[in-house]
Amino acid sequence: MSKSSASIFSRARTRLATSVAQMATVASRATGRGAGGMIGGLLADKIDPNVMHNLADERPAVLVTGTNGKSTTTRMLAGALRSEYSVATNEGGDNMDAGIISALLAGRDAEVLALEVDELHVPQVADKINPQALVLLNLSRDQLDRVGEINKIERTLRAAIEAHPEMMVIANCDDVLITSVAYDSDNVVWVAAGGGWLGESTACPRTGGAIVRDGEHWYAAKKLADGSTFERPTPDWTITDAGITRNSAVDASAASSEETAHPLNLALPGRANRGNATQAIAAAVEAFGVSFGDALRATERVNDVAGRYSTITRGDHEIRLLLAKNPAGWQEALSMVDRDAEGLVIAVNGQVADGEDLSWLWDVTFEDFGEQSVKAAGERGTDLAVRLVYADISHELITDPVKAIDACPAGRVEVLANYTAFRDLKKALERGEATANSKEA
Repeated sequence: MSKSSASIFSRARTRLATSVAQMATVASRATGRGAGGMIGGLLADKIDPNVMHNLADERPAVLVTGTNGKSTTTRMLAGALRSEYSVATNEGGDNMDAGIISALLAGRDAEVLALEVDELHVPQVADKINPQALVLLNLSRDQLDRVGEINKIERTLRAAIEAHPEMMVIANCDDVLITSVAYDSDNVVWVAAGGGWLGESTACPRTGGAIVRDGEHWYAAKKLADGSTFERPTPDWTITDAGITRNSAVDASAASSEETAHPLNLALPGRANRGNATQAIAAAVEAFGVSFGDALRATERVNDVAGRYSTITRGDHEIRLLLAKNPAGWQEALSMVDRDAEGLVIAVNGQVADGEDLSWLWDVTFEDFGEQSVKAAGERGTDLAVRLVYADISHELITDPVKAIDACPAGRVEVLANYTAFRDLKKALERGEATANSKEA
């Protein structure tokens, strides 16, 4: 087959794949089975293995990956990019091949692509899309039964960067594993985005020696093979309580003798989200030329990410939803819990999407919630209840999360849930809210 014939065949196959995907999406929505994006992407990929590459069509793209914060950072980055461009993005958080293909199908006319990507899928997605930038957030233990050991992910991401030497890398230099991933890149922007979880930063991934910390700086006690020290790079961007600081070498608006902190007033809670915002802004500015002011304002406007941090009213309860999926994420989410709330519901499932191995519960430092009413819920609520017993937290086991909320005192209820528990509870609450609204009408 000649090259021209192969090209015609490839385009025809892609057209067939997209047509079938669109019909599947419409059918899924019409039958009430869901938004239809995933089934459309799955079918398109089965029909045409090159559909992702062909739909990307060499458009400028940025990938966002890491254990925690992918969806939030991608949402912020897409908002910043929209200051200058039309953007295709997977806002629903579907970050494997089918979800990415669905995002490309929905955004076929967009000028740039901002895509959240599962850590294990970065190499193959990068090979198909050839992104001009990659945002690396953090690496920590996740679902051991799916992801495996964290050093495996570090090596996988490092190989992806080696395969795309022209790609700009926006990397969190406060994370030891992320620094190792990006250390050899000639086109890296270092961001001091913070590293609240230190569970994986005790040993150097390159030498095996201990990591020594000296204030914000860190270094490996054992030298690299060439005799140099593996240590925290000098950041180009930094987030502090005062705001975002750009190194004067890259900030034309800063005086050469000092650096200016630009206040960051996020609608989203938590120190981790301030780091996420800084990396999103850095990527938009450095890789796509968006003005700093526009990128800053866009990130500040983000107040909801696929229902996370959202508030739902149910009867006499004002319910705030927080999502956590692994020890680092749980630790950060626990720091966001309003200790003055009238109730706290912690819901845990153990489905495939959550990871069926819940041994990570013992890595989370559950704190004393004082007089707060705590309910253990979810399909694996009993596992959680045992952990809370050992944490000496007074609690009540009510496996149905909705019933657990109803059992809390009237007023504000904080809900902390892992992936499928969050998803199912959000749907149940929204159905209940819709029913209540229809009755009132």
